[in-house]
Amino acid sequence: MTAYPHFLAPLDLGFTTLKNRVLMGSMHTGLEETRDWERVATFYGERAAGDVALIVTGGMAPNREGGVFPGAAGLFTEQDIANHRIVTDRVHENGGKIAMQILHAGRYAYSPECVSASPVKSPISPFPPKELDEEGIEKQISDIVTAAARAKQAGYDGVEVMGSEGYFLNQFLVTHTNKRTDRWGGPYENRMRLPVEVVRRCREAVGPDFIIIYRLSMIDLVPNGSTWEEVVQLAKAIEAAGATIINTGIGWHEARIPTIATSVPRRAFTWVTKKLIGEVSIPVITSNRINTPEVAEDVLAEGCADMVSMARPFLADADFVRKAAEGRGDEIAPCIACNQACLDHTFSGKLTSCLVNPRACHETELKIEPAVEVKSIAVVGAGPAGLSAALTAAERGHKVVLFDKAKALGGQLNMAKRVPGKEEFHGLVDWFRTMVERSTIELRLGEEATAEDLGGFDEVILATGVRPRDPEIPGQDGANVLSYIDVLRDGADVGKSVAIVGAGGIGFDVAQFLAHAGESPTENPEAWREIWGVGDPSEDRGGLVPEGPQPEQAARKVTLLQRKSEKLGKRLGKTTGWIHRAELKMLGVEMRGGVNYERIEAGGILVSSGEGHENPTLIEADTIVLCAGQVSERSLANTLEAAGCKVHVIGGADVAAELDAKRAINQGVRLSAAL
Repeated sequence: MTAYPHFLAPLDLGFTTLKNRVLMGSMHTGLEETRDWERVATFYGERAAGDVALIVTGGMAPNREGGVFPGAAGLFTEQDIANHRIVTDRVHENGGKIAMQILHAGRYAYSPECVSASPVKSPISPFPPKELDEEGIEKQISDIVTAAARAKQAGYDGVEVMGSEGYFLNQFLVTHTNKRTDRWGGPYENRMRLPVEVVRRCREAVGPDFIIIYRLSMIDLVPNGSTWEEVVQLAKAIEAAGATIINTGIGWHEARIPTIATSVPRRAFTWVTKKLIGEVSIPVITSNRINTPEVAEDVLAEGCADMVSMARPFLADADFVRKAAEGRGDEIAPCIACNQACLDHTFSGKLTSCLVNPRACHETELKIEPAVEVKSIAVVGAGPAGLSAALTAAERGHKVVLFDKAKALGGQLNMAKRVPGKEEFHGLVDWFRTMVERSTIELRLGEEATAEDLGGFDEVILATGVRPRDPEIPGQDGANVLSYIDVLRDGADVGKSVAIVGAGGIGFDVAQFLAHAGESPTENPEAWREIWGVGDPSEDRGGLVPEGPQPEQAARKVTLLQRKSEKLGKRLGKTTGWIHRAELKMLGVEMRGGVNYERIEAGGILVSSGEGHENPTLIEADTIVLCAGQVSERSLANTLEAAGCKVHVIGGADVAAELDAKRAINQGVRLSAAL
């Protein structure tokens, strides 16, 4: 008897059957652009071996003008078809099915050749699109259909036609971007003509026994977006045109509402998909922030969809479905929706990976293989760096002893998980604890390792982390001054008005923690929607409520300070920084940059501006919290190195930059993979 009867139930599509109700959603990883097809095949092959029912590739461009950036991958030549056949063969050998996503970026294409319904420039691209004429529209349709036919030649089981997230087909649907007055614009029947024609002609090209998924934007979250009546009208027309499945798209990329970041509640938008159930007779897939088999099971059991789409969870753990089926759900490495190594990399032109699983997209070069020579290894520090090093070394067969002076493992993750919007870090700490318990690691918590303790080991790995940097502000030893550790770890009492010194990632986290009151919106989807102004598209066009966001009442008056004169939060995550800035703005947090810290007094902190220390101003505050960066904790490393011992130093002890779990875990895994 399985705990996930809906999640693991097969889905009969008539001409083929999917083994369960799980779609690995499309992600642009950058792998196809490497042209290393063994690497691409290994990535998808491992996910197929992990028993996901159907994989959707990253977006493949149908032509040059439709690529998300110059040189984007597609099926343009016979050689491309042969290369993709390497991938599809590997997936099939491993018992899976795979569909190729056809992605025409339209005005989102980062290229001066971009095209769209009308010459309305996107706020996320510097290039205004060219308005297509009748001949140009026919070319785009023909190229998309050709891509579908070539996908079938390459051995794909189907295609996903990307019609959501504000890409090309979506741009024709709404008056926000379609200003045309010909047969492709004006009334909705005209605006929806393009996606319907694309699906109809794709079906003609590929025949009946081939999966066609249409990804439909069910809530645009942009001004003048689609009404719910229009969404249903399009869905029915897409079904009639020959689609096999309808997938859910949530929000345009330019929407100023977060849709997949860690602060978004789990399954925050499955209610939207549920509204479509019964309107069409083909299966409907739901998506966004579904990251555990329990959440997926509940979504399906409640009739919100026929399948669930999960993308980033398959970066975190290729064996997600198989572990769930085997009753090992607590061993699934959790996607924490941080975006740090996936979307942040994608939008920075880097190859995708995963904070939790550095092997993602690096499977062919980062191999975890049995050790040729078994060694005794001491790891000091049970934060993310030390834990990843210890687990990887133990997996390879080494004898590992893990020390930490704290009585609980997790290191600074235990502070991160207390911040509203970062509740997913609880799951990461729990997963580390589970994996350590089920490993051969000897765990010594509450023990501060000394040089004498480490003398008999073959290898010593120091992951001793960081300590707060001393900002050397006169008066910082006052009773009204706390460190971020006092606040986040120790729960120190904080006054009703607070000044925070330092506006890096920790400063932002502390500001969020102190300004927020009551239950975290991430734990309350209804409250989260109200805060961000998300409405029901059957009542509010595009899902935006007319009154806009309704911020919660702040618990304290918070002022966030930094020495740099640049915009506060400029160095936060590329795809999440704007969310953190918006959240603090809604909570009324005042942000001031370019200040000199003159001294701390009983009534607040005196700051000035400029090299001449002009305009001295007292910022009144009951409590001053120091978040002025960190320095590496290397005292043990220095002692051992002075004694001539060879040690490996990783994580914050190596580089004291912010709370960077991505770098720490990557270092730990790679070091132990090489020992």
